[in-house]
Amino acid sequence: MVPLLSATNLQRSYGTLPVLRDINLTIATGEIVSIVGASGAGKSTLLHILGTLDRPDAGQVRLAGQDVFTLNDKQLARFRNEKIGFVFQFNNLLPEFTALENVCLPGFIAGKPEREVRQRAKMLLETLGLPDRTDHFPSQMSGGEQQRTAVARALINQPAVVFADEPSGNLDSHNAEELHKLFFRLRDEFGQTFIIVTHNEMLADLADRKVTIRDGLIG
Repeated sequence: MVPLLSATNLQRSYGTLPVLRDINLTIATGEIVSIVGASGAGKSTLLHILGTLDRPDAGQVRLAGQDVFTLNDKQLARFRNEKIGFVFQFNNLLPEFTALENVCLPGFIAGKPEREVRQRAKMLLETLGLPDRTDHFPSQMSGGEQQRTAVARALINQPAVVFADEPSGNLDSHNAEELHKLFFRLRDEFGQTFIIVTHNEMLADLADRKVTIRDGLIG
């Protein structure tokens, strides 16, 4: 079976410091994969390259049949918006927009019909337990609610994969556990694929597969 995502011989250095050295990885559709390792091991660098936020010095990434780094910056930005969702440690919600407006933004950027985008955004917020928060601004929501809104935003364009970088790192233990459960429910309900960089051992161990990076290599 053709993998949803494959990385082949990825290398990345910053100056003379090698951060990734010949990384090979495949991810199947509907898989939840955690990436763990010590600080500075290269986890976030790998996530940013797989998510097309950064380019490798060498190697290839194929996602949903596309050799992503053959695209120019404009094409890559469009591909990223349509095929990839992101959830970061800090939710990056725009404070002047409501929850619904924040969730809708990637859909509007993709040029999708406004009515269709709004309907999907409302459905996602309801699915994520936030039906009463659509008109609330981020400052009016708890940390857990803000992060669930960020997850809804990541899902608005029905991405092939969602990358999460320390998604529960800014949450208390209860909200972190709820967020972790949510990822698995979204996989079960939508067949969603998740690749998660985390220091949270509980989340890492729950994943279908745990990938450990040491000194820029997959151990």
